[in-house]
Amino acid sequence: MASPKHNMLREIFEQPEAVQQTAEAASADVSSQSFYGVSWKEAGLASLDRILIAASGTSRHAGIAGKFMIESLAGIPVEVDYASEFQLSPAVVSPKTLTIVITQSGETADTLAALRKAKKSGSKVVTISNVEQSSMMKEADFRIHTKAGPELAVPSTKAFTAQLTALFCFALFLGEIRKKVAREQAAAFRSELASLPAKLQTVLGLDAKCEALARRFRDRSGFIFAARGVHNAVAMDGALKLKEVSYLHSEAFPSGEILHGPLATIDEDIAVIAIATVDGADSDSKARFEKTLSNLKELKGRSGKIIALASEGDTRVGKLAEETLYLPKAPDLLLPILEIVPLQLFAYHIAILLGRNVDSPRSLAKAVVND
Repeated sequence: MASPKHNMLREIFEQPEAVQQTAEAASADVSSQSFYGVSWKEAGLASLDRILIAASGTSRHAGIAGKFMIESLAGIPVEVDYASEFQLSPAVVSPKTLTIVITQSGETADTLAALRKAKKSGSKVVTISNVEQSSMMKEADFRIHTKAGPELAVPSTKAFTAQLTALFCFALFLGEIRKKVAREQAAAFRSELASLPAKLQTVLGLDAKCEALARRFRDRSGFIFAARGVHNAVAMDGALKLKEVSYLHSEAFPSGEILHGPLATIDEDIAVIAIATVDGADSDSKARFEKTLSNLKELKGRSGKIIALASEGDTRVGKLAEETLYLPKAPDLLLPILEIVPLQLFAYHIAILLGRNVDSPRSLAKAVVND
């Protein structure tokens, strides 16, 4: 494509490289507990009883996906908190708790305060950041540097997919350390991860269709994003991207929870964006998919405006949605890296059509340094 006019669009298209470089940097040696080229023996990974993730905004959404990744691959309970809440909460953190703070800039005031609270409580702290020499990277016990490169637009795009990549790599490493993931299974996951940049290029090919959908749906009064499992983190960030750059009302809910109240708000003027992908090799993913189809039938009766994300080869979702975007197949825990891209593009194009400043939305800053 020609050089984009906006940093946000350029950074969306830089995601294949960001994912590839972050994954390649995550070299792991399980026998020596080395990860990202550094020993993690002092992290006590084999004896952890809990992991706490503290972050804000898009980084918190990455943490929610990370929770599913870590619990699925390593079998450790994970809690995700708002950094702004955790720093002043009575949350109990102990030496057997590993705290992970996630931040694009490494300077976010709330997240830095959360890091310091965790360290004061005796917890080892991991910082995941896109800025290697940031304050939070310097103060952490362990560091994971995402390789997204400088992100100039205020709405985070490539930093988010790099965070998802880093969290998946960490979850896999942790699963191996704790003997929850066999060597052959880990190798298969890493092979799938290595194939994601090419699949991301395929998803970026949906740009023109996302622009067409933006033209068609820009006049909706609001948007509801719906998903299940790890994909709910993507729905949450898709809703955040849309409200950040377009100033339109958007909310995200686990698909089943829409029936417990939010359904009353859905009418012909509300658009529903549903994530209905599936990993056919994963029984839990297939079970969630069947539930999602049931939810879509209910939503279709309330709103004729459903946009769905589905897996290539699917023949069922398109019968329930007005518009369907098909994504390459991938393991359930890696699908979020593909799913967020069309939602970013959709938000970008709606905002441009509405004349918004996508690189610097009103009232927002790249790093919130005052809490």
